Amino acid sequence: MDTERPKIREDLDFFPVQSAGTTIIMINDRLGLVEESRGIRPELYKVMTMLDGTRSMRDLQIDLMRQQGGRLVSTEEVEALLAKLDSSYLLDSERYREERKKIVADFSAQKIRWCSHAGRSYPKQEEELRKRLETILASQQVPSFPDGRITAVVAPHIDLEVGRRVYSSAYQAVKGLSPERVIILGVGHSMAKGMFSLTKKTFETPLGRVETDQKIVSELMNAADSIVTGDDFAHRDEHSIEFQLIFLQHILRDVSFTIVPILCGFLKGSLPDYSREVYQSKAGDFLGILRDAARDEGTVVVAGVDLSHVGPKFGHDMPASLIIDQSERHDRQLLHFLCASNADGFWSESRRLEDRYNVCGFAALACLLEILPPSHGHLLGYEIFKEDATRSAVSFAAAVFTR
Repeated sequence: MDTERPKIREDLDFFPVQSAGTTIIMINDRLGLVEESRGIRPELYKVMTMLDGTRSMRDLQIDLMRQQGGRLVSTEEVEALLAKLDSSYLLDSERYREERKKIVADFSAQKIRWCSHAGRSYPKQEEELRKRLETILASQQVPSFPDGRITAVVAPHIDLEVGRRVYSSAYQAVKGLSPERVIILGVGHSMAKGMFSLTKKTFETPLGRVETDQKIVSELMNAADSIVTGDDFAHRDEHSIEFQLIFLQHILRDVSFTIVPILCGFLKGSLPDYSREVYQSKAGDFLGILRDAARDEGTVVVAGVDLSHVGPKFGHDMPASLIIDQSERHDRQLLHFLCASNADGFWSESRRLEDRYNVCGFAALACLLEILPPSHGHLLGYEIFKEDATRSAVSFAAAVFTR
């Protein structure tokens, strides 16, 4: 364990939950090394926030003494605390890195991307899953929108039951289509680096297997290796593509189609300047290949995205109830520019607020706007889910694009 400048892992998510008047900080580890549903006291979380890789052991001693009102904290106590954190895989240590390396190598060697959420977020038995999807689809009437060839669909990736009405609106629009290829733009929630993550794996769900378009993925990898992650590990547990795929497999059960699965990373951390111009300059060749593919009449683009994430769970210092009016206005402005295929307006609205409301689907929708053939979007639904336990909220929408 590196005790010189100990650092907490950057790939963990922490969010507060209130239960019986007590606040617990929950830990989400997509690697699965930290015990599932692990919670810690706010006092320990405060200590962990000090572990940013810049403080020495002596610095930590002083910080802990200040936090505890001047009580003497020995070197042994600090070492014991760090050892406990390391044993729980909470530190970015050699022990953690070795385990991560094994997990990544194991996934990279696999030819199949096995479904990660069957039995957790949806039934793992085919018949039961089809019944669940039919129930979701039946929760809304068939949406109306202008005639024309459907070029793209925007759908949520939130929990299926939470978003059932909006999922229904999105995927009822897909009925009757017979695409040969579907470009699925998802959100790389676990991507620490890279603008995009690609995989050549075959995807398997309880509804069967779907092949990846090897030719397009190879072209994308060759054209823009500097902006693509070095491995495909971000796909292992990511639900934003998986949720779209089960709907597509169910609705297009008699259609043979391939997919181009693309996870989009968070652009504010990937671009030297958060602007459309820089995005285009870095991803130009990558976007060009996708643009050519999207023009093919046998291709449909699906973006699996959610919108604003507000409240303490997502880093705000106030409950979502005090923020959602502003975040909804922001969402609706983004959706307005999206449906008008106005990429400049879409970027300007995000830049105006510096992504204050954590629109996780921004990168996927920015990509969609760059690759769509001339189309007009039609908003089919918009909702906000309020999570009382964390005093937080997530918004999501459905839209269809036609030409």
